[in-house]
Amino acid sequence: MDRRQFNIAAGAGALAALSPFGIVRAQAQKLKVGVILPRSGYLSFIGQSCQKGADLAPGVIKEMLGVDIELMNADFETSVDTARTRAERLIQEGAHVLVGPFDSGAASAIAQVAEQRGVPFIINIAAAPQITEQGYKFVFRNFQTAGDIVRNGLDLIGELFQATNTVPRTAVYMHVNDTFGQAMTKGIQALMPTRTQLPFKIVDTISYDPAAKDLTVEVSRAKAANADFVLYVCRLNDAILLRREMVKQRWNPMGIISPGSPGMYEEQYFKTLGKLSDYSISNVPWYNPNAKLTRVVEKAFLKQNPNDKLVFHGLNAGFTFEAIYIAADAFKRARSTDPKVLAEAIRQTNITDKMTLGAPIKFNAKGQVEGIGSACVQNRDGLPTVVLPKNAATAQPVFPAPYYKR
Repeated sequence: MDRRQFNIAAGAGALAALSPFGIVRAQAQKLKVGVILPRSGYLSFIGQSCQKGADLAPGVIKEMLGVDIELMNADFETSVDTARTRAERLIQEGAHVLVGPFDSGAASAIAQVAEQRGVPFIINIAAAPQITEQGYKFVFRNFQTAGDIVRNGLDLIGELFQATNTVPRTAVYMHVNDTFGQAMTKGIQALMPTRTQLPFKIVDTISYDPAAKDLTVEVSRAKAANADFVLYVCRLNDAILLRREMVKQRWNPMGIISPGSPGMYEEQYFKTLGKLSDYSISNVPWYNPNAKLTRVVEKAFLKQNPNDKLVFHGLNAGFTFEAIYIAADAFKRARSTDPKVLAEAIRQTNITDKMTLGAPIKFNAKGQVEGIGSACVQNRDGLPTVVLPKNAATAQPVFPAPYYKR
């Protein structure tokens, strides 16, 4: 060994001694982000919507933070088992961090893989509370839990009734029976008795498979309950089925209100139903249209999707973009792709320049973000429109819906 080779070897030995956990790693030039989304299957439209936020992230983040990002995209086909195998494969192929997956069931499966393999996993959208109640060290969620969604959603329902001077006395509760729907149902059952300002009681509860192809029986039963309005936890495809079936059966309650679920603000809901999509209400985490980062993201979004509108993808694209933004911010501070170092940097996140409503992005000891805000979003003239709270509203709420028949 000549002197030059000796010096190189000695330097490597010194680096090993100084490197955390005794791992020798050269400073990575880019962050490899494994993005797992349901781009096919019954959640495909929403998965593709989330993907738009992922696709614009590398360019925007490069300009903002100077961080190079390589996306490693995977479709889990709306299958929990496939989500697990896709996560394994992305890690084997070198992903430094995982992002996704929109669905709570898939998120639970990916979280197990990420924790076992010791790779950070940042959840963009998924609300089942148990995901961040397992004591995981590598799992982080930048989204409300089902309990938070229900709490905010029910409070907004109270504000809606007050703003429109209405006093509905009864509701029929309809919900998907997947992991998300079950979590939301538990939240509603726990919180409804504490919301004394709400004037209504639930007279019937009807659950169904989110992949159902027909809701004739369920809508017939709901109509027979003779409730004032529909309290609704849904996905996209079933929301379309339900609205069509309501028209077919000539059922016109005061309205359809979601205390916090996807589906009725999605672009495909508007495209498929046309005017029938109007006046549906979703109380959900939302993006701030006045935020500086929103304007930056919207510019990049329109450049990549010139025939589209951010308003139809703001929630999906916004939270997906932010998940990748969190990873890039941590990578820049950590200056390492070592999974333990990167996870610790994510844990120390404090992002104030954000796109979504609510407090700065900070994670508690469980890896759960706190302080994300919600908005009452009503479909109006073919667009999802914020009608509450007043300081974020661009229109006045309308309730009951004009189609209501006493």
